[in-house]
Amino acid sequence: MDTDQIIAILATAIATATPLVFACIGETITERAGVINLSAEGTTMLAAMTGFAVAKTTESLGNTPSLLLGFGSAALVGAAIALIVAFGALTLKQSQVAIGFVLALLCADLSSFLGNAFVRIPGPTVPSFNVPFLQDLPLVGKLLFQSDLLVYASYGLIALIWVYFYRTRAGLMLRAIGEQPAAAFARGTNVILMRYVYTLFGGALMGIAGAAFALDFKAGWSHRHTGGYGWIALAIVIFGGWNPLRVALSCYFFGILQSMASVAQSVIPAIPTQVFTVAPFVLMILFLVLTSSEWLERALKLLPPTLGRAAAQTIHSTPPAALGRVFEQD
Repeated sequence: MDTDQIIAILATAIATATPLVFACIGETITERAGVINLSAEGTTMLAAMTGFAVAKTTESLGNTPSLLLGFGSAALVGAAIALIVAFGALTLKQSQVAIGFVLALLCADLSSFLGNAFVRIPGPTVPSFNVPFLQDLPLVGKLLFQSDLLVYASYGLIALIWVYFYRTRAGLMLRAIGEQPAAAFARGTNVILMRYVYTLFGGALMGIAGAAFALDFKAGWSHRHTGGYGWIALAIVIFGGWNPLRVALSCYFFGILQSMASVAQSVIPAIPTQVFTVAPFVLMILFLVLTSSEWLERALKLLPPTLGRAAAQTIHSTPPAALGRVFEQD
């Protein structure tokens, strides 16, 4: 395998991971605020259908306006679903897991019902854009700067959210309402209001992820168009330790698994294609299980103490202390 093939695989992995980056960053923000939104699967599907349908029906306005309307409507769908989750969990104080799971199933079926007229028809797609000067850099230019605007937006999102989380006072308060909401409330923060805000924002990013599937990565619309990616996004957030940078790297790792599966399929044609399609999902779940197993704990103890502690901090992840818990704001 030569350098060009490796670059092609990695570039495909980045393109594959881009919708997941938006979905996973959105879920990371939501869960860091203490709310579990399990509707990711249904949200991305309904948003993908809505984004494609709106972009297609407004195609006469031009490619750019129709795409903006498509992504905007998808973001609104994601925020609306997140609002239902937030209202049920924060105002009605019902089970966040149950609400999200029911919405995931409902929205998935609703996307198939409402999107029937748009199945397998061509529509607008996000245009490619090579960044001047940077595209000519050796290796890195082809890998990172010969893509489309959505990929570049995902780079900016990762950097922006990381800085917001760990370099701003607002980010500190976001983490506080997910870890110690009582302490945050004592310092004058309206915990419930802020959880609403971050849940809606996270939902909007999930909606954008859905539109990214239909208008970029898997251009078009079909039944169960984003099937499985919503669930894998929830797993990636855990795998990435609720850290936006680690979550993004986990998305790219999943993208590499999918790219390698495609390569393996061409090398070993005798194996059914379904095996390679499912393999990245199975491998991702296995990695998640292994990083939480006692076997890994024993292996880390065999390392020198300093190296073992560093490895444990890198691998292990602890969810926000107040994640999914009802907070009574008096």
